[in-house]
Amino acid sequence: MFLSAAAFLGTSLYILIVVWPVIIISWFDPKADIPHILARYWARWTLFCANVKVSVEGTENIPAGPAVYMSNHASNFDVFALLGHLDIQFRWTVKKELFRIPLLGVGMKKCGYIMVDRGNHERALESMRIAAEKISSGTSVMIFPEGTRSDDGKLKFPFKKGGFHLALASKCPVVPITVTGSFAVLPKHSIKVTPGTITVRIGKPIDTSGMKDVMPLMETVYEAIKKGFDNQ
Repeated sequence: MFLSAAAFLGTSLYILIVVWPVIIISWFDPKADIPHILARYWARWTLFCANVKVSVEGTENIPAGPAVYMSNHASNFDVFALLGHLDIQFRWTVKKELFRIPLLGVGMKKCGYIMVDRGNHERALESMRIAAEKISSGTSVMIFPEGTRSDDGKLKFPFKKGGFHLALASKCPVVPITVTGSFAVLPKHSIKVTPGTITVRIGKPIDTSGMKDVMPLMETVYEAIKKGFDNQ
């Protein structure tokens, strides 16, 4: 439990110290690039406090322009691994409940993260519109298409459709990402952090031009993320 406490205290302390600079900087940086970089170091600090290492494979597959990144989701540590070690500017789509967390919610808002209200269809559509604007301005979006963490660490299908509608509307490529090792570090419903190594595998971009239907794209992304598990 020592590492669990260290990770919690470490990440909380970082938020307390950095949230105010993030708020101030966001006034002068409307694209929120600098706040996102500060958030990246928050993620790396949390990983350090938990004695969790991250290995990234397939960086050559990162496209030059904006993209919709889609990853499996087995643990809260997926967030730290992706945020801390994907050296690109992207914005998360985040469920609205997390925006209610004191200070963290303010920090996420100032970083330009996109709130998703799953209980309100109109607000969910508005979230996708905001995400499309981010992409149009040249900033990528990160989505967990499963919608929530897996109970057993295995990839769940079918995915939520919102991110795929976004990808088709933006005509941007979808970059599949497979995260392995995070479930062993911190499973869902657990508070015990176990040291280990998380591997982030970046797959080849999936071209969405010419696609009109969500399901074929969803199935292609599923197979691409699943392939990352086969390569471990």
